[in-house]
Amino acid sequence: MYDRIGAGYARMRPADPRIAAQIWAAIGVARRVVNVGAGTGNYEPVDRDLVVAVEPATAMITQRPPGSAPVVRAFAESLPFSDHSFDAALAVLTLHHWRDRARGLAEMRRVADRQVVYMFETAMTDSFWLLTDYFPEILDLDSERSLPSTADLANYLDVRRIDTVLVPDDCIDGFGGCYWNRPEAYLDPDVRAGMSSFAKLDDTIEARGVERLGDDLRSGAWDNRHGHLRALREYDLGYRIVIAGGPEGSDE
Repeated sequence: MYDRIGAGYARMRPADPRIAAQIWAAIGVARRVVNVGAGTGNYEPVDRDLVVAVEPATAMITQRPPGSAPVVRAFAESLPFSDHSFDAALAVLTLHHWRDRARGLAEMRRVADRQVVYMFETAMTDSFWLLTDYFPEILDLDSERSLPSTADLANYLDVRRIDTVLVPDDCIDGFGGCYWNRPEAYLDPDVRAGMSSFAKLDDTIEARGVERLGDDLRSGAWDNRHGHLRALREYDLGYRIVIAGGPEGSDE
C-alpha cells in the first residue's frame, strides 16, 4: 500500500523527539537493533552499534534520509536473519499492515532477544472524537478490526511492561491521532495523505466526514463538544509501547 500512498510521507511524518525518547528508552541497553516495518526510518535509534531496517515498500525506502541505517527489502513475516541476530527488534505503528501478525511477532522474537512494539490500544478507539464523530468507518477497516490489543500481544511475546505514550499538543509526527486538539488539520488533504487509515477509506466516505468536520468547526459545534482539548498540553489517546523479552536488567 505504501508504494501507492507513500509519496511525501517523510515530509508529513517526521519523528516527534518526545515520543522518540520514550521508544529509545524502551529499547534499553540493546546495541544491535532491527527496525521491522521501518518506513522512512522514523524512531530508529542513532546511538547503537548496529541498526538495520526492514521495509517492503520501495516508495518508503527511497525517502530514507542520507546516512540512515541500511535497509533490507523484506516482510515482517519472513525476516532474512538468523536466530538471535539482534539484541532488540523494534516495530513502530506497523502491526496493522502485517498480513500475518502472529508470524511477524514470532519472527521478531526469533531474531532478537527483546521486542519493542509501539502501537495503538484498540480498547480506546471509542474515546477519540475523530473516529466516533466523523470517520467511524475507519473502525470497520479490516486492518483496524483485526488489530491486536496490548493484552493480545501477551499470547505471542513475553511482555514485561506496557508504557503509556501521551501525545503532546504540538506533536510533529502526523499519525492518526496527532492532531487531537488541532482538528482543522484533518481538513488538509496532505495531512490525511500521511495516514494509512484515510488511504483505505472510500473517497465518498472520506469527503462526507471532512465536510461534516468542516461544518462543525465553522458552526462551533466541535468546540462545544471537544473544545476543552485545546487547553491540554498532552493527551492519552491509547498509544502504547509494549516491551517484551530481553535479559534481566535490560530496562533503563
